Amino acid sequence: MSKVSYFTNANNVVAKNLTFNTYISEGEALQFLYNHSATGAMHDSDERFPPPMCHPETRQAVVARIIAWYGYLTAPQKRIMWVHAPAGYGKTAVAGTISKILEEQGGLDFCPLGATFFFWRTSAERNSPACFVVTIAYQLAMSIPELKPHIENAVKQNPMILRKALETQLVKLIVEPFKALGQHLEEMPNRLIIVDGLDECINSNQESRVEKQYAEDQEKVQVRVLDLIHTLQSHQFPLSFLVLSRPESWLKQHIEAYPFKNSVEVLDLYETGDHMNDVETYIRAELSRIARTINPTGDDQDLEWPGENVVQRFIARTQGHMLYASTVIGHIDVPYEDPRSRLDSILDYDSNPQFNIAHSTPFASLYQLYRQILQSCPINSLPLMVQVLEDLVGTALFPLSLAEALPVLDSLSGRSKGSGLRALRGLHALLHLRASESGRGWFVHSSFATFLSDPQSSLEFTASRTKGHRRILSGCLDAMSAVTQQSVDEDHHLFALVLWPVLWHSSYVWVQDQDQLLAQEEYLSMVRKLLECDLEACFLKTFIYQRNYAIFRVIAPQSLYSPGRMNCIVPPSSRETYDSDTLTQQAVLRILTSAENIFTFLISQASESTIDVDPAHIILDSTFVSHLASYLLELRRGDSDKGVNSWESNNVIQSLKTALWREKRRPFKQLIGRLETAWFRAPGLATVTHSMEEVVNHLLTGGADVCEPKD
Repeated sequence: MSKVSYFTNANNVVAKNLTFNTYISEGEALQFLYNHSATGAMHDSDERFPPPMCHPETRQAVVARIIAWYGYLTAPQKRIMWVHAPAGYGKTAVAGTISKILEEQGGLDFCPLGATFFFWRTSAERNSPACFVVTIAYQLAMSIPELKPHIENAVKQNPMILRKALETQLVKLIVEPFKALGQHLEEMPNRLIIVDGLDECINSNQESRVEKQYAEDQEKVQVRVLDLIHTLQSHQFPLSFLVLSRPESWLKQHIEAYPFKNSVEVLDLYETGDHMNDVETYIRAELSRIARTINPTGDDQDLEWPGENVVQRFIARTQGHMLYASTVIGHIDVPYEDPRSRLDSILDYDSNPQFNIAHSTPFASLYQLYRQILQSCPINSLPLMVQVLEDLVGTALFPLSLAEALPVLDSLSGRSKGSGLRALRGLHALLHLRASESGRGWFVHSSFATFLSDPQSSLEFTASRTKGHRRILSGCLDAMSAVTQQSVDEDHHLFALVLWPVLWHSSYVWVQDQDQLLAQEEYLSMVRKLLECDLEACFLKTFIYQRNYAIFRVIAPQSLYSPGRMNCIVPPSSRETYDSDTLTQQAVLRILTSAENIFTFLISQASESTIDVDPAHIILDSTFVSHLASYLLELRRGDSDKGVNSWESNNVIQSLKTALWREKRRPFKQLIGRLETAWFRAPGLATVTHSMEEVVNHLLTGGADVCEPKD
């Protein structure tokens, strides 16, 4: 990684009445839409490769039912189908199979698949509705040629539509383009839009919330997506909607109420088709495949494996649960052990009666299987394995593959190199441990993370999310203490720079400890570590590294730049005593002044440089823009709350206004445009949008004694 360069400071100038317009030329509109889409949410995205699909000759009744409802040319009477089932019953595989069938359907002069969106809990791009409408609109423009010019025109007329509320985006990017087709709508064949994993949409992009509020937020945001779909179908366009999710009570209640009730066909995946037959088909095919890889010793037992008795016992154990079957197959299908003995150990296992999991969870058999797999690991490595699992459940949103992340987590947790991967070696059926599985999340299924976090189910294998958060946060602060402007840093330093605010926010805002005294002592220890860091160097390298290593991009909480007791490093339990807590006050002030100094430094250097010099590129990077937008919004909010105006005395504001009137100001024109759109991914936050407009308007207004600059 490169060392930091130094540049000459800029001079102060005052600006006035300057305006910039965002313009999208012919041919750029779709690219603009694509750039702001959640491309990983599309059915054929590289992020989802290989996509989950139904095993051949399984789920045939379900697939046939959905295809018959869709109807191809003519829209069904009820234009929305809701397919629901508990976790692990193959909803995403069904959605993927339907997508593939429609995309490859021959004999038609149109593509039946209109658009897809696969929500995913651990993907920052796919666990929020922020890009939902934009992504659907882009795919409709590609799949319906007649619609394309009208969507392009909507974007060209108002590029700022991407920062409007989702409901407004729906009207401008989809409803009005369809209406522009006029009488051609009657001749247009029906297209299917597939929305999978609605229950995985959990992020409303709101910043400060306790756990109960967070649960309420996810209910609201999922219902909001449903309402968007219902609004679109109400226009009677040639569109049908396949929605798949778990049967959450709030979704069920909303769908069964007016006006949804008359528009939705409900399909219970659990009650449709022959699950035992599907599981049997899968098990026989997979065991036959594995049997072909075994080197027979020559005796009849090897040649006849698995045998009908083993197959039937395996089928009975699954109770028709495909996830159970696939997890067992993953567990026994390893190159370093005999699959026959590993399967026998599963089938011969009798759970200890004292572990009465069956009465505490609908996943009794699956959770029992998880325990069996964990118990098959060497007992002497149990403490280390649990520690590593705690790190995983505490940092599962980090955008690296598990194989890439484990060495970083080892460094931050103080483990020897490679020990994390060795501790998890026996869990490849439950975790994506191979480097080739990058982009697929860390857990094969989210139920394993849920199991680990529930002490009543996982017992001695319980992985405390809080312990994982705080151990990694402590390691991040230790790593940051070694960061200087001249230091040569490694991946774990970069991880620390990017994630420490998010981990701090998660560790101390969402979690309330029973032992408040112990928690307070640990918290103050973290504050002291933070004060030992060179935060100016840390902020500077955060912006430099995140531009060069895009995979590490994680947006810090906006409250990182909040002054006083509302800063993200201040836990709710300490806010009442903040005025007397000089140590925490010092830490908050250090964060704000360090960030302000680096914002000012980079803006000043970029104003003195050509567009090809690093600072000009850094200030246009999405990470710098989002941090600067958060800082400016918090500054604006603080002024409003206190009834004061600190704009004119703020160094960052003055540096920006000065830079806008320098002769080499081209990057700052782009920066202003990006600040304007920095918060479009926060749907429904009208106050934030309005405040950002005020910020931008102020930056474009200055003193009267400045001449108009040259372009």
